[in-house]
Amino acid sequence: MKSFFAALMAVALLLSGCAHSSPVSSDASDTPSAESTSIASEPAAAREPESSPEPPPEPEPDNRWQFDAPENHGMDPALLEQMHIALTGAPVYTVLTAKDGVIVDEFYQEGDNEDSAYAFHSASKSVTSALFGIAMEEGYIGSVDDLLSDYLPQVLELEDEGKQQITLRHLLTHTSGLEWYEWGGSYSNWGEFRSADNWVDYILGRRLVYAPGTVFNYSTGNTHLLAAVLERVTGKGLADYAREKLFDPMGMESVIWGTDPQGIADGGNGLIMSARDAAKFGQLFLDGGIWNGQQLVPADWVTESTTVKNNGAGDGTGAYGYQWWIRSFGNTDTYYAFGAWRQYIFVVPSLNLVTVIASPGPQSSYASRDYFTRYVLLACQGYSST
Repeated sequence: MKSFFAALMAVALLLSGCAHSSPVSSDASDTPSAESTSIASEPAAAREPESSPEPPPEPEPDNRWQFDAPENHGMDPALLEQMHIALTGAPVYTVLTAKDGVIVDEFYQEGDNEDSAYAFHSASKSVTSALFGIAMEEGYIGSVDDLLSDYLPQVLELEDEGKQQITLRHLLTHTSGLEWYEWGGSYSNWGEFRSADNWVDYILGRRLVYAPGTVFNYSTGNTHLLAAVLERVTGKGLADYAREKLFDPMGMESVIWGTDPQGIADGGNGLIMSARDAAKFGQLFLDGGIWNGQQLVPADWVTESTTVKNNGAGDGTGAYGYQWWIRSFGNTDTYYAFGAWRQYIFVVPSLNLVTVIASPGPQSSYASRDYFTRYVLLACQGYSST
């Protein structure tokens, strides 16, 4: 009996010891620590605010061109191949075509490639015009009808007071009335202009031979005055302003812009860039001033500057807007930047098309246009890959 009670007592002691031992959990969160209990007991106002995670950085915009086969964009590859054969050895550096926002055809002479940079001469004028539109949007310029003398006060000191009537619109449309010989004819004052010690003074010193606003007379001098205005109002070199507003946002890394003896950008003639970068500028205008979703050039300026303002030189070059040429080839409406010795940036809104041509000089400025009209445009007309 005693042994029974002894065994019973041993079992009771064993059970008592188990009841007071700490349970073991496989999840530490199930049992609050002393630290967490202490924090939980603090007033809400005394707790440290939880820091929100840093948002991920914005991805860098991809400014690289995309490429596709021309037949995927309604263009006849056989015609483009015929153009390549015709171009081989011809006095043309490159012909590049982008359609629907991608490059569909690209030709370079042997020794040249996509990194080669070319002087686009007076096609520079269209870039200066784009910068003018940006500066006006930003409030640096009030209106195209502002007087030139409002921005270049030295005009008020000129002997001929008629020059005080020249407006920015007159410069944009080549109707300043200043004597200039650059378009056609055997005589040109180009050499005098380029060798002058001060280009702005030389331009303003030309005789006023027409009432401002009455006669189209093509003049790189007019555009150079626009460049001088832009540099004065922005307080920046035009190349720097262009890099900030256009070239850097678009990844146009090849661009070089020459200057006059005073360091003012050669707004009417001085741009050097690759064909791909020139095509980006054309694509920017084709897309209403937008690049990668960003409005770089005001949409209304794109429309206004590529709308006819006068009949230009009255020849086959076309009508004129604000530093852009405008004409139809057949039934196809086109506007384009145009430089001496066969430099072109064609923009064709109805075809969603941009074509760039760069050529050596000196030579006729029009001959290479046939590659655009006889091959590129024809390759778009009525072609189906099905």
